[in-house]
Amino acid sequence: MSIPPFQSEFANTAHGTVAHLAICGAKTLNIVGSEMLTAAEQAFAELLKRQDLRCITLTGVTEKAFIGGANLNEMRALNSVTAEPFIRSISNLCTAIRHAHVPTIAVMRGYCLGAGLEIAAACDVRIGDSSVQCGMPEVRVGLPSVVEAALLPGLIGWGKARELILRGHIIDAEESLAIGLLQHLTSSAELAQLRDRICADIAQSGPLAIAAQKRLFLAWEDQPQSVAIETGVGEFMSTFESDEPQRAIDAFFAHRNPPAVS
Repeated sequence: MSIPPFQSEFANTAHGTVAHLAICGAKTLNIVGSEMLTAAEQAFAELLKRQDLRCITLTGVTEKAFIGGANLNEMRALNSVTAEPFIRSISNLCTAIRHAHVPTIAVMRGYCLGAGLEIAAACDVRIGDSSVQCGMPEVRVGLPSVVEAALLPGLIGWGKARELILRGHIIDAEESLAIGLLQHLTSSAELAQLRDRICADIAQSGPLAIAAQKRLFLAWEDQPQSVAIETGVGEFMSTFESDEPQRAIDAFFAHRNPPAVS
């Protein structure tokens, strides 16, 4: 692929590095195809090798769209054989995002449709401004919503997920916030500041604890509740194989105000 899948910026903090990735799709609506998605998955995997990495943000390369959907011209040429690698290119990137050992934040502006909403749903946090327009319009072009659309019921409930997918309509930023697609809605001028505050909160926490929490999120989503609870016991025990808890607790007590003397 001649064009890199991301425009990357790195912010160095006292606690590590935050990567800001702008997704480089095509045209005004930032449309993505299988070649771009495969390159994005590979670039994302390389980024995760950085030892100093603490958080990743994803946004669209233009203000018009986070991702306006998958390439319809490419989909029109698919058949029952070529359909699989195409749809797996979307799911593979989503899987890489979900399994990242650092938190991921979707910083949304403009349209977030189809594959774009699946990628946003794979992130840990979603924030946006008043321009956000979300939808799953696949049924309107003769296709079901698949792969990481399966995350939507957990985010917005079965009723809203069914409605969004079956109607294929687009909802605005206010409704996206109300149903839980967005965790935060702010002005365009303050979106970057909100992003940076969230990243700063994450970066000051223990990286091993954050990685363990990310693994537990997957267990909570993918395993029966009783199994997920037991998985947490193991994660808690393994935390003490490093000195991170002791150091963090010592730092907590060191910064507490001393008790009042009577």
